[in-house]
Amino acid sequence: MEAKPGVELITHYFQHISKEQQQQFAKLAPLYFEWNEKINVISRKDIESIYLKHVLHSLGIAKVLEFPPGSRVLDVGTGGGFPGIPLAILYPKVHFHLVDSIAKKVKVVGEVSKALRLKNVSIEQIRAELIKQRFDFIVSRAVTRLSKFAPWVRHNLKPGGSMIFLKGGELSEEIAETHRKVQQHKLSTYFKEDWFEGKKVLMV
Repeated sequence: MEAKPGVELITHYFQHISKEQQQQFAKLAPLYFEWNEKINVISRKDIESIYLKHVLHSLGIAKVLEFPPGSRVLDVGTGGGFPGIPLAILYPKVHFHLVDSIAKKVKVVGEVSKALRLKNVSIEQIRAELIKQRFDFIVSRAVTRLSKFAPWVRHNLKPGGSMIFLKGGELSEEIAETHRKVQQHKLSTYFKEDWFEGKKVLMV
């Protein structure tokens, strides 16, 4: 199935979003096109499909888990702001703390967040293992292997919290390395575009 254009793709799968949220999603592409010309945070071939490969992919987490109002979410290795920025638009009553170790990426995320007037987003340039705060949830998009990543951030998770990862490809060996119970959710169950074949949300 071919992807719908722009914001129509988001509203097709998230029909309950408000006019304000639709407007915020609509601003994402122009903002990222503008900033990507100055600081390359999204590959040239992917930016043309930003709503499919970045925005909707990020929102795949919301098909698997509903963040309760008032909860705090840490997005580790946010890069250009994914999955944190799209999730922050979708969940205005949830606080998202977006971190990355690379200064230019943090700058872009800060400018995008400011332009969208997202009051529920904070941003920090820091290495994952140096973060001191604790969160209800930790999210990340294909940062590194789970067995390496989980020990970096486990101390940042409140009791009963979950780590949620967006990953793709053959993952059985990587999951086995963790020696932990990992829930797998196929994004092709929720999104019908061909690009989502093999893409998953993992919950630890």
